[in-house]
Amino acid sequence: MTEGNKTPEKIAYCGVPGAYAYIAAAKIFPGGLYCPHPSFKSAYEAVAKGECDYAVLPIENSFAGDVVQVTDLLYGGDLSISGIYELPIVHNLLGIPGSRREQIKTVYSHPQALDQCGEYIDTHGFERKMATNTAVAAREVATQKDPSFAAIASVKTAELYGLDILDRGINESDTNTTRFVVLSAKEGSLTNRREAFSLILIVKNEAGAFARAITAIGDEGFNMRVIRSRPMKTLAWSYYFYVEAEGSLDSPNGREMLTKLKGNCEQVKILGNYAADIILNEPAGTLTGT
Repeated sequence: MTEGNKTPEKIAYCGVPGAYAYIAAAKIFPGGLYCPHPSFKSAYEAVAKGECDYAVLPIENSFAGDVVQVTDLLYGGDLSISGIYELPIVHNLLGIPGSRREQIKTVYSHPQALDQCGEYIDTHGFERKMATNTAVAAREVATQKDPSFAAIASVKTAELYGLDILDRGINESDTNTTRFVVLSAKEGSLTNRREAFSLILIVKNEAGAFARAITAIGDEGFNMRVIRSRPMKTLAWSYYFYVEAEGSLDSPNGREMLTKLKGNCEQVKILGNYAADIILNEPAGTLTGT
């Protein structure tokens, strides 16, 4: 992380200033240079090509589920996970200065945000309009200067685009949280803590191979928290598995588990052994983009 007079680290994220990934990046890397990208893939590739030091990408939301595009990038690329962080998501209704909630007819936001605030939107009879990002929606509302037009986004986004907060905390779930992975071309944990690990598994095409692979994780004392299957796009009707479990791979049990997995899998890819699910509830640093 950036300290003292060191050159600020360049952090790639998907979206524009004010997006939740932008906020997460600023909390994880205070004082960094936050580099916006139009897609998860371009943010990932910015690190793979050496243009940025880290990428901060969402991997799962407690309301909407996993972000499959990012999981596929982990499968297909060479970047390592340096940490996983949790950002509580609080959606707010944002309008131009001087507007009132009673004037709003149309709300603009990312489809997931619209879904997460569906009950509120329906109760007030608002028309929905989709944006590629919550911050893009806020920027559009600020540009249009229409008092009947509102965005659903964060408090920080309201500050960045000079919008008023017309209503706070409008998402249905008060436990709405997004998990962000920090990706690097270098192996290792950002905090030097190794509390969890992620693997990609492609199991052998033989009876019982999957069951033996999953059993190997538990038999060596590791608590598996996440397992997801995804289709391998290069081979029809074949799948890889993304796994997260608690513990350190740099231990006798970790090494034994990997040996067992390799005996039952065509491929075992270690994505990282890192500090996991650190809650990002501290104030962010100065939020400036590049």
